[in-house]
Amino acid sequence: MAKQAQPKEIKLICGLGNPGPEYARTRHSAGFATVDALAERSHVSYWKSQAGCEMADAKLRAGGELHEVILAKPQSYMNTSGGPLSKLMRELRISPQEILVVHDEVDLPVGTIRVKWGGGLNAHNGLRSIADKLGTRDFARLRFGIGRPPGKMSVADYALRQLKGSFLDEFEVTAQDAASACEKCLERGVLWCQDSIR
Repeated sequence: MAKQAQPKEIKLICGLGNPGPEYARTRHSAGFATVDALAERSHVSYWKSQAGCEMADAKLRAGGELHEVILAKPQSYMNTSGGPLSKLMRELRISPQEILVVHDEVDLPVGTIRVKWGGGLNAHNGLRSIADKLGTRDFARLRFGIGRPPGKMSVADYALRQLKGSFLDEFEVTAQDAASACEKCLERGVLWCQDSIR
């Protein structure tokens, strides 16, 4: 069995979601919401289209230092997001060990944030697409808890339903918490955050 690669300093934070206004306020676009929160914190004013991603250069303050990172939102649908992300990484010469992927996670309670290095894909189509295109599972993930659907609602309907009222408020608070966790990963490293963010 191949030895697991170790994380390096993060150069790119990729949020997963579905493009288009109809998906903007849905649980499935948790990654986009987190990256947008980071962009707001670093006063990003310009996004450009590259390799099928919306991307921006950001300077994030973490631990008293400024960290230069690229923020990216693949503009294909979630289940094919590995294509644009891997192309962008090739163009920018960024390795899998230098990325942090932010995604929704049904197996975590609403509002819970966890950092994970490598490992399983937990039936997440976005993660599976990325692992397939990169040829490795050795990349960092920030898991944004959205909880399980109530009753007999399907996961797809739950994840893609437009959020309103207190559900939207809670989602936006979690996006800010997830953005703070991303900054902590820049400051302390992925493996520290994997053990310490609870």
